[in-house]
Amino acid sequence: MGRKFIVGIIALTSLLVYQSCQQETSETASSFDLIQTRILNTQCATSGCHQSNTDLSFAQHKLVLTSSEVYNNLIDIVPANSNAARDKMMRVKPFQSAESLLHHKLHASSSGHHVNDYGNPMPLGLPLLSQGQVEFVRRWIEAGAPREGKVVDDVTLLDDTTPQPETFEPLMPPAPGTGIQLILGPFKVAPNFEREFFVYKSLGNTTDLYVNRIEIKMRQNSHHFLLYDFASTITSSAIPPLDVVRDIRNADGSMNLGNMLPMRYHVYVAGAQTNFSDLSLPPGVALRIPAYMALDFNSHYVNKGREEITGEVNVNFYTTPLANVQKVARTLNLGNTSFSLPAKQRTTITRIYLMDKKTSIVSLTSHTHQLGEKFVIKIKNGPRDGEIVYTSTDWHHPEVINFSNPLILQVGEGLVSEITYNNTKDRIVNFGLTSEDEMGIIFGYYYED
Repeated sequence: MGRKFIVGIIALTSLLVYQSCQQETSETASSFDLIQTRILNTQCATSGCHQSNTDLSFAQHKLVLTSSEVYNNLIDIVPANSNAARDKMMRVKPFQSAESLLHHKLHASSSGHHVNDYGNPMPLGLPLLSQGQVEFVRRWIEAGAPREGKVVDDVTLLDDTTPQPETFEPLMPPAPGTGIQLILGPFKVAPNFEREFFVYKSLGNTTDLYVNRIEIKMRQNSHHFLLYDFASTITSSAIPPLDVVRDIRNADGSMNLGNMLPMRYHVYVAGAQTNFSDLSLPPGVALRIPAYMALDFNSHYVNKGREEITGEVNVNFYTTPLANVQKVARTLNLGNTSFSLPAKQRTTITRIYLMDKKTSIVSLTSHTHQLGEKFVIKIKNGPRDGEIVYTSTDWHHPEVINFSNPLILQVGEGLVSEITYNNTKDRIVNFGLTSEDEMGIIFGYYYED
């Protein structure tokens, strides 16, 4: 009895000390410290996401959220997301949560917020934050986002109501005669796993289609979805078989490089890095889809949870009769085929592409191989000379920008590709089609007047 009594006293004492420490920590910690310890450390600054600049996703977001760096990385810093940067958002803008990307990314619902413009809600692949956590961050920003001091009542964090993920409602297919629907999935994503795969699929169109609107919708936790055609240089042996799923990660997480080889021939057709995307071409403009077309579908889902999740992608191609088409949109394909990258060196290659006709650009994206570190597109000549219109820092998941108002280039104006490569190899690398070579291509859509 005496031994059990002593053990019980020790356990009770330990519990009281723990609770006292917890209470002291909560009472003495600044509001920002609570954001760090109760939100960022547990759900954001995790391996593969925002833990270090070696995370695979760092090339895309350029944001580390560990305690030693987080504050200086957030306050009054222009985000890597191009849409947010164009809207003059900051990662955190003191006193202005509506102009702070952090608040938009942590908000669970897209209604009233811009997550569809600024990327997926965070944390990607994990349960959504509670209403109390989101509100605590919002109030901290509205109070000036200070590094020290208590500016938000800790009781706000007690609201642990977690919003339910929005139910996935598939896209309604276009009405008969107005388009086609493409569906990928449903498919499974294993726990604590990133699944990315390709599958070459026929569109089933027996005649040419003229597409003036592309709508893409995906289930939650999608990282991106892209549609590719293949360049005319592809050999018949390199064309993948239809309807065969080509996962780029094996079950143990290692890369299946063989399934990535057809990427060297990819030509961009459409894509989205958010759960919903809706691109409409200007009136009278349409993209021609040849009869009997097949496209390479590329989907990437992230699951950091303990349960299997389901992925799915819906794509609607809305069509218009040829009689309504005044201008045929074409795929922009501006590539530099003559450059050399010295071994063990960073090199920036610049190439100018001038227009010989008035050109209206409605979409931009980029393509390099794995040595591509940063891809910048600027306007050349004219009143907007030197203006940056595109930036991407992730060769594998390049930014896709759709312009609601076309980017108009007059005769003699053009685009400049400014690409920084980091050649870590022991040999010179030149332009080429294999994965051991490099590329530098501006893709997108345009039409001419």
